[in-house]
Formats: sequence, structure tokens, C-alpha cells
Amino acid sequence: MIVAHHYVINSGLEDVLINDASSLNSLFLTLLGAWGKTGINCFILITGYFMCVSKITIRKFIKLMLQIYLYKLLLYPIFLMGGYESLSFQRIAILLMPVWGFGGNFVDCFIVFWLSIPFLTILVQNLNKRQHQLLLVLSLGCYTLLGTIPTFQIHFNYITWFCVIFFIASYIRLYPHRIFDNRRLFGWLTVLSILLALLSTTIMHIKYGSHSTIAASHYFVCDCNKLFAVMIAVFSFLWFKNLRIKYNVVINTLGAGTFGVLLIHANSDAMRTWLWQDTIDALGHYALPFFQQVLFSIVVIGGVFIICNLIDQIRIHTLEKWFFQWYDNKVSAKAEALIQKVIQ
Repeated sequence: MIVAHHYVINSGLEDVLINDASSLNSLFLTLLGAWGKTGINCFILITGYFMCVSKITIRKFIKLMLQIYLYKLLLYPIFLMGGYESLSFQRIAILLMPVWGFGGNFVDCFIVFWLSIPFLTILVQNLNKRQHQLLLVLSLGCYTLLGTIPTFQIHFNYITWFCVIFFIASYIRLYPHRIFDNRRLFGWLTVLSILLALLSTTIMHIKYGSHSTIAASHYFVCDCNKLFAVMIAVFSFLWFKNLRIKYNVVINTLGAGTFGVLLIHANSDAMRTWLWQDTIDALGHYALPFFQQVLFSIVVIGGVFIICNLIDQIRIHTLEKWFFQWYDNKVSAKAEALIQKVIQ
């Protein structure tokens, strides 16, 4: 979903989708690229569901930061040699800093959210069920119900919203209820919410697409807090939670590489320009006949996901494996003891 969103948003297609809003290609690509923020919600729901009863360790944090820094420092010189990056003190400083602003950058906000999880866990584990419910009513009432009203202004960054998603995921985990285990109910609710999102996007695109922005067409899913972006994520999470899927090495392997897919294909503006505009040339293929357009975009999106995932699998089984063999033998116990001492 996230790769498909970037295929549409980062490729230069936005203007042509607006100028050619009445065409079938325009509607298809608008619908195809509508699910990026829903995908982010799904990712944070999974994180919150497991981490609200787990402990963050220095090993986990090092693992996260090594993955982030590897792709930052590996891809920059490649694009610098290719003429897509510039060499400047500011650019080097941005690369070396763990975070650089908390606006719309997912990775920077995720790092801070991840470090906040121990404190969020203390909060939700010390709330009673009623207090947790009221917190959800307050958070979703402000950010989602009011935030979906077109004339209602709301400003927040990802860190704030990730905390709201954490409250949802932790409630599901901490307060099991038989309704949360109703696979059929949440299967149908997932399908219904997707159909409503498709319908709303189609209507908005037909009505406003020719004289606005693609964000107007995507209005009900255009940000993480929007109604259908939340509904689809929560309903599909509860549906998949209850599916009795046996262990599958393909699913688990691909799942382990999904964050790496994001770090690679959305690494920088240089990557976006090289990948979507110069290499794939999504804009140049816009005029393809409809069925060729469908096939081309699906193959490209699937290809980007698989190739980036394979790259991350190589990292996992080589650099990460070698580093943590050394770390676990030489450093782990001392580092964990130091962190516990600092916390206390």
C-alpha cells in the first residue's frame, strides 16, 4: 500500500491526474495510490500490539538505528556520484543526525515514538479499563471524528498520532473481548470500509479532481487520522489477528523486510527522483491503454517491494548477523546493565 502510494505521489503523476481527471487511467491511479497512510496505521498497530507488553532493550534500539543509518550512509554516496545529491555541510549534518525535524518524515517520528513506548506502556498499564476507553474516546473524537470534518482544522505530527494508534493497539491487547475474536465480523467490516473508501475517493475525484489536488480526491484517507484510514487499519488488523494461518516462511521473511523496503525506496528526494521519475518513468507511461496501465503499475509496485525486500534480506543475513554475533559475545551484558543503571 505504501509503495503504491509513493508510485503515484512521488512520480510527478499528481498534476496529470488532476488535469485528466475524467479518464479511466486517472481514476485508477488515484484509487491505487490512496492507501499509504492506511498502511502506516497498520504498521503502528502491529508495533503497538506487541510492544505494549514487551520491553525495549538497547539491543533492539541498536538494531533499529543500524538499519536506518546503513541505508542513509550507503545510498547517499551512490546518488552523489550519480549527480542526484549535492555535497554540503548541511547535507552531511542531516545524514549524521539521528533525526532532522518532526514534520512529515515517518522515520524521524518513528524513532522518537519508539523511544516513547516504555513511557506509553507505563501509562496504559496503569490505567483501568474505563480510563483507557475514555482516553480512546478523547483521542479519536478529536483527531478522527472532528479531524475528518472538512472545515475543522487540525495540526499534528506523526509522533502524536502514533501515540493514539498505540492506545488503540494496547487496548485490544490488554482487554481481550470476544468481539475482538469475531473473524467473520471484522472480515466483513474490512471489506465494507474498503468499499466505502473506494466510493468516497471516486466521488471526490469526479467532483473535485479536475480543479483541486489529489489530496482532495483522497480526502477520507489522505492522512493517518482520517476516518477510513483508521477504520480500514483497525478492522483489517482485527481480521488478520484472528486468521488461523500456519507458520509460513515466505510471509515471515517478507514481513521482516518491510521496514527495510520503506527505508530504501523512500530514502531521500534523490531516490524518489531516480526511482519513480527517471528509472521507472511512471509519468511517461501514463498514456498507456488502461489494461496495460493496470499491468504496468502493479508489476512495478510489486517489483519495487520484492527487490527492496531482497536487499534487506541480504543485510539481515550478513551485516546484521555478523554485528550481533560480536555484540552478543562482547558487549551485550555491559550495555544492558549500563542502560538499566541510567534508567534507575
